[in-house]
Amino acid sequence: MDKAALVAAADSDGAARAGGSFTSLRVYGRALAQTPRRLARRAFAATAPGEEMSLVRARSGPRMARALRWFDLVGLGLGGMVGAGVFVTTGRATRLYAGPGVVVSYAIAGLCALLSAFCYTEFAVDMPVAGGAFSYLRVTFGELPFIAKGELAAFLTGANLIMEYVFSNAAVARSFTAYLGTAVGVDAPSKWRIPVPGLPEGFNQVDLVAVGVILLISVCICYSTKESSLVNLFLTGVHVLFILFIIAMGFKYGDARNLTRPADPVHNPGGFFPHGAAGVFNGAAAVYLSYIGYDAVSTMAEEVERPARDIPIGVSGSVVVVTALYCLMAASMSMLLPYDTIDPEAPFSEAFKGKKGKAWVSNVIGAGASLGILTSLMVAMLGQARYLCVIGRSGVMPAWLARVHPRTATPVNASVFLGLLTAALALFTELDVLLNLVSIGTLFVFYMVGNAVVYRRYVGDSDSHHVEPQRRRAWPALAFLGGFSLTALSFTLVWQLAPAGGAKAGLLSACAAAAVATVAAFQALVPQAGRAPELWGVPGMPWVPAASVFLNVFLLGSLDRPSYVRFGVFSAAAVLVYALYSVHASYDAEEESGGGGGGGKVQDEECKV
Repeated sequence: MDKAALVAAADSDGAARAGGSFTSLRVYGRALAQTPRRLARRAFAATAPGEEMSLVRARSGPRMARALRWFDLVGLGLGGMVGAGVFVTTGRATRLYAGPGVVVSYAIAGLCALLSAFCYTEFAVDMPVAGGAFSYLRVTFGELPFIAKGELAAFLTGANLIMEYVFSNAAVARSFTAYLGTAVGVDAPSKWRIPVPGLPEGFNQVDLVAVGVILLISVCICYSTKESSLVNLFLTGVHVLFILFIIAMGFKYGDARNLTRPADPVHNPGGFFPHGAAGVFNGAAAVYLSYIGYDAVSTMAEEVERPARDIPIGVSGSVVVVTALYCLMAASMSMLLPYDTIDPEAPFSEAFKGKKGKAWVSNVIGAGASLGILTSLMVAMLGQARYLCVIGRSGVMPAWLARVHPRTATPVNASVFLGLLTAALALFTELDVLLNLVSIGTLFVFYMVGNAVVYRRYVGDSDSHHVEPQRRRAWPALAFLGGFSLTALSFTLVWQLAPAGGAKAGLLSACAAAAVATVAAFQALVPQAGRAPELWGVPGMPWVPAASVFLNVFLLGSLDRPSYVRFGVFSAAAVLVYALYSVHASYDAEEESGGGGGGGKVQDEECKV
């Protein structure tokens, strides 16, 4: 580096220590000139677990109140997962893919969700902070040259998650208007939405009901997490009663013969599995998104009284209960009508409308779906605020987003900011415009967390006690994760693209055998790192997280091209924000804390908790 560059770097470092890289345009210009050097220093940095739970958490000021128990977490998990979407996904998966075998599809999807839930639980118990996957990736990946992990990967993960939370919450809030109208017998989209001439199609219907719901929930979650949990428990309990009522009505008025016969046997195959194993697994991919929501429970870890006991019960218990409810719903719906006559958009409502004297059940379904929307909105907005709060703590976003209010013990700034952003989107933007932008980021995060559990167990934490062993032992784990992911991707591509026949079955069998052999060889040849989880760990290492990785790759392969285009565009925008703002803010935070050149690590005695 020449003398001028050294002087510029020294001036930039001095500015960072004096007040940050954003004190003036001149200082910011100098900071931008140092972007490559700062990227090299911060993009691959990892945070030690002790630092994440002490020094980083202290940037929020007052602590969040530890007031949640296992039953609160089960309620939050149920509320987050069992929204209105299940009423649509069940019909689509039954009519288009699995037929009555959708019951098995839901069981398979529930198993996939449970495997991912185990991975989340290990991190949440060992490191009970509010950041969820963002914190887990910051702590796990680091010291890995040429691989985009550490702070940059965590930032991309957090940015995509928050974007999907905001867009999906806006979409769900607009659907609340329609379901509430169904409950009271009003065509809500035409009666309660205000058309605005001159605006483009998809953005010209103002929905004040959706905005009001979002703002009301925002006030609730700002006031108190415990009170929000109690409200959620009540609403979720009533919603589950509605679902049990619908299930009972389906079994009472359904016909078991519909489980094996189509209405048009000439053009549609019969049997419980009319489209075979392929239809069941395609159905599982279609309904898996109905389980998304349990991951928000992990963001509440900082507010749990006894994490080692409450989090495993809360996260895994909610997934098991939801799986049972979904399977019963699918069975009752399959009994109501032959699978080839089910309405894919409103299966339950249309099924009961077709039965004499039972049209009123559609109003009950609308009321139940409205409650489901409220609970899923509340849980999602609790989760998104805690993600943003911890991103603010890390220094890559403005620090005021991380502040916890001293009286309410909640992240008020993050909650208000995201509530207003979500309300603004819900005010104008149509449901289909929003829904085309969600889901891929969540599945990608599940995939990353599964990889992170394996890496953490076989390499160790990014802690100063384990720096040298980590560098010696990282590559076997990375080689396994990369090779296994490629095997899963090969299986997925064959499943999606190869024509049906014996050759396809042979290729799928070969890919599955290669995956099993890869896991078995890794388990036999690479020992786990010395420190096992002290409180709770994923059972069956490395088979359980490997299965989670494999299934999430398979589900990612089922998404359409626009989802990947959106993911690429938004990720590119997030990288731009990181290069122009976040890396400099993070660098300033490191300099202010005296982090020097250690990639964000602190001394051992400062990391003790």
